[in-house]
Amino acid sequence: MGMVHDLALADQGQRKIDFASRRMPVLRTLTEQFAETKPFTGHRIAACLHVTTETANMVRALVAGGAEVALCGSNPLSTKDDVAASIQRDIGAEVFAVYGADRDTFYEHVQAVLKTRPTIVVDDGADLTTAIHNDHAELLTDVIGGTEVTSTGVLRIKNMADDGALRYPVFPTNDAATKHLFDNRYGTGQNTIDGILRATNMLLAGSTFVVVGYGWCGRGVAMRARGMGANVIVVEVDPVRALEAVLDGLTVMPMSRAAEHGDIFVTVTGNRDVVTIEHMRKMKDGAVVANSGHFDIEIGVEDLRKEAEQVTELRPNCVEYRLPAGNRVLLLAEGRLVGQSAAEAHPAEVMDMTFATQALALEHLVANAASLPAGVHGIPKDIENRVAKAKLDAYGVEIEELSDQQKRYLTDWRVGT
Repeated sequence: MGMVHDLALADQGQRKIDFASRRMPVLRTLTEQFAETKPFTGHRIAACLHVTTETANMVRALVAGGAEVALCGSNPLSTKDDVAASIQRDIGAEVFAVYGADRDTFYEHVQAVLKTRPTIVVDDGADLTTAIHNDHAELLTDVIGGTEVTSTGVLRIKNMADDGALRYPVFPTNDAATKHLFDNRYGTGQNTIDGILRATNMLLAGSTFVVVGYGWCGRGVAMRARGMGANVIVVEVDPVRALEAVLDGLTVMPMSRAAEHGDIFVTVTGNRDVVTIEHMRKMKDGAVVANSGHFDIEIGVEDLRKEAEQVTELRPNCVEYRLPAGNRVLLLAEGRLVGQSAAEAHPAEVMDMTFATQALALEHLVANAASLPAGVHGIPKDIENRVAKAKLDAYGVEIEELSDQQKRYLTDWRVGT
């Protein structure tokens, strides 16, 4: 029967969930449809996601569709205890998530969710997927497939598929245009800045802001930082992305040089060791270091803790480490996702598209499971278009339609100009 901090917080969580729902019209409509069609009847869904108000509305849609849902948090610092309590009490999912849980407790929650013997896996970082394949092969006979919502998790499942290790079909929600073009760019861009400001109350205007990684998340963070008056430096290993940053008017350089210039550093690579202790030794006194990638391995947090001569908690989610050279490095949110840990995660408006895409991908999985081989399968284009059209309708926006002659022109090479 789940494990949450305090069920007495459920009333507060319910108000927040309902407020988010008002700003998620696409998912709200899907929830109503699922309540009628019950596409997930008979299925047990194991989910490892950030336990936020937006996730609660996703879970509500799945439960309305007939699923039994067990949920654990994908990041201990992103769990909202009041929301977890309401999901358990009001929505009817089993929830195993507590804010600030240590690493051992986190993995206990993962194992608890897997004990429900899921038929569908909904992942954010591939923790459930890797745990099933590495430690619980007996569950593979029940699982018909799943989804993966974040860049790091998609990389892991694609590596598994390339190695021939992935044993069921997975839809990478992150690769859908209705996810990464909006969630990664606008959601991560906004909540990363929000988390930094809540943790430090710094003025961004006039600062030198280093974005490590210029994928969709990095583009969003750089765009918002620049919009608030920061001078943005980009660190990138991909020559095409680096060139794009240059043509976007940003400065590009290696991390070894950027370390000496930055006032604020944000990692958004999905890789490990991109800001090391060697880089932090070079930083200005008072430099701020934060992570907006999925895992806390992008920054050399353990090396920083070992080398620091003095550690001072300045504010919630802001800890100062004094290094032997005398410079002080301010680490935010323990090097975990700063926008999820120090702020309110993605706004409901953008998660409306992400979770609507995910819910429809799950419906598609159930309907087609018998014919889907193990591996990574792209989100069908008609799902992306359906979500985008529904979002435009919610905004009251009409778009142009092609005439029959224009359609023929685009599909027939014999049609003249």
